[in-house]
Amino acid sequence: MTGLAMVMSISAQAQDKGLTDMGNSQEAKMKNTPLGAVKWTGGFWGDRFGVLSQTTIWDMWDTWNTPWETLDEKGAHGSNGFRNFEVAAGTVEGKHHGPPFHDGDMYKWLEACAAVYAVTKDPKLDALMDQFIEQVALAQRNDGYIHTPVVISERNLGIDSHAGDNTNIGIEIGEDHKKAFASRLNFETYNLGHLMTAGIVHKRATGKTTLFDCSRKAADFLYNFLTNDAAELSRNAICPSHYMGAAEMYRETGETKYLTLAKGLIAIRDSVTNGEDHNQDRHKLRDQYEAMGHAVRANYLYAGVADLYAETGEAQLMKNLEAIWNDIIQHKIYITGGCGALYDGVSPDGTTYDQPSIQQIHQAYGRQFQLPQEAAHNEICAQIGMLLFSWRMFQTTVDPQYVDIIETELYNGILSGISLDGRDYFYTEALRRTKEFPYVMRWPKHRQHYISCFCCPPNTVRTLCEAQEYAYSINKDTLWVNLYGENSLTTKDLEVEQHTNYPWDGHITLTIKKAKTLKSIRMHIPGWSTDMTLKLNGEPILAEDLRQPRKWKKGDTIELDLPMEARLVEANPLVEEAKNQIAVMRGPIVYCLEGQDIEGGHRINDIAIPTDIQFTEKKITISGHEMVALEGDAVLVNQLPWHSNMLYRELRPAKKQKVRIRLIPYYAWDNRGIQDMSIWLNR
Repeated sequence: MTGLAMVMSISAQAQDKGLTDMGNSQEAKMKNTPLGAVKWTGGFWGDRFGVLSQTTIWDMWDTWNTPWETLDEKGAHGSNGFRNFEVAAGTVEGKHHGPPFHDGDMYKWLEACAAVYAVTKDPKLDALMDQFIEQVALAQRNDGYIHTPVVISERNLGIDSHAGDNTNIGIEIGEDHKKAFASRLNFETYNLGHLMTAGIVHKRATGKTTLFDCSRKAADFLYNFLTNDAAELSRNAICPSHYMGAAEMYRETGETKYLTLAKGLIAIRDSVTNGEDHNQDRHKLRDQYEAMGHAVRANYLYAGVADLYAETGEAQLMKNLEAIWNDIIQHKIYITGGCGALYDGVSPDGTTYDQPSIQQIHQAYGRQFQLPQEAAHNEICAQIGMLLFSWRMFQTTVDPQYVDIIETELYNGILSGISLDGRDYFYTEALRRTKEFPYVMRWPKHRQHYISCFCCPPNTVRTLCEAQEYAYSINKDTLWVNLYGENSLTTKDLEVEQHTNYPWDGHITLTIKKAKTLKSIRMHIPGWSTDMTLKLNGEPILAEDLRQPRKWKKGDTIELDLPMEARLVEANPLVEEAKNQIAVMRGPIVYCLEGQDIEGGHRINDIAIPTDIQFTEKKITISGHEMVALEGDAVLVNQLPWHSNMLYRELRPAKKQKVRIRLIPYYAWDNRGIQDMSIWLNR
């Protein structure tokens, strides 16, 4: 086969596979559409994709390409992210700077670039990816290991890093030598997992194997590591992206050793001694039925186990996964989709008299109904992990409740992580911000351009750049319509156009342009929708009738109408911090109140929402982004100030008066300066 023919063959193969390729997975009921087959053609997600593809990925490249010695206006160092790869590759001389997980964060950014390229075919983006991939390939050791702090240390000490093998693990040469797997907090398996995923997505988007070859070598390294020193590997599973990476490598190559790797990586967790709830390894995996510990580590683990279930069909794993997912949804998730409520929790947390067994947990799933607002943690990566977990559960069960959570995460839990102009980011997701709050949290409640712990920004970007890949699912003759937005779907046998102004308008039109093998269409009906209507070619039809096999032809049109009235939401009274409070939703969007949208400049703490409030919808624009705000008359219930040295006081009746307020979507808060904000408001 000639070189050109080989490239064409690879490209054709790449175009047939989606973001996760479960087409041949034992338990999958569907598969992704081919990568790049869905394109946002306008509307809400078209606007967001435009910002992400034209501004965000390039702006983030500038962040990665800023050397350590470059100081910003606040005196903070540059990320040194790309420079670390150049030094590890031997392209330039220098030292490693920055946290050890920056390698994995750059792989996430590269995956975002690949997802955008699958849609745009931008040659400048292709060249930029090639520039980065060249340094990755040069930095990687022959045995597949790559971790720039270690490779740079070996290079600076004159060690031939490209001759490295597993025998170097744990061996220290001189006090300045950084050794491989010296600490689980070096995040090496996390980095390798994201390399594996990025390499697969890059191959499917471009047809090239340059990064895929690196990711496959990384998978081979982990396979050999598992074979030779499983106990050591078991101690290095933090934010285990490599579980998902190993499963997807098996799907991409068909080589059973990667399925063996996926099985082995999860099996060796049970061999950990002195495990921790923090890392979900105090108890054996198949004995776990509740979400516990560090929420990012937890959700990545659950997504990886869901991948393993898809390939093996082990019934016990599904029992664990369903119980854990239900525990999160019924007891531990915020209305926004936020996961990991507590900055610092403890486990078992008040349920034992055995004091030595109690452990501190950072970014923790706490007790059931333990959901603080202003002190909430909710690392954005945890929300992304919940989306990945829910997506895999949907693919193996066809249960629409999982799509509801995917939609919640995209519109609220993840989109809120990035500013509307696509340049600044949250690390955590508070539900409230007030000037009276008496102490400073570890992570700011104001988006920043560069965060010292920069794991969430590229994860946010790659997830949102891939949002179109969740819009549809297919099998041989069935199309699932999961997400609504102005888009087109084009495959070899199927062409569909979707027209809508969702989520601001609930009218959705789906038009068939080509349907060679299509027999059944399943339109997602969100759980929040209580009164929807469906039409086929202008005639009313039931959702179950739409699913029945039929001969679809060009021009067939489905119309779905979802009512979009604002609705008031209350929390279970066991959620102490939301007791006697109200939140507002419209469609999938969670709303919030910012200080500048209160008539007269009153404090958020003094605003109450009548249960019979009538909202008026108003189109507004913030930072060039159009949205629907909700305006109504609230009640001013208190005008007496509280002081920091005042804990209690006698209640004095206050004259209630109306005050005009405007609610905006939660994802749009903190785009107009630092001011008070709250989702939950007094009832």
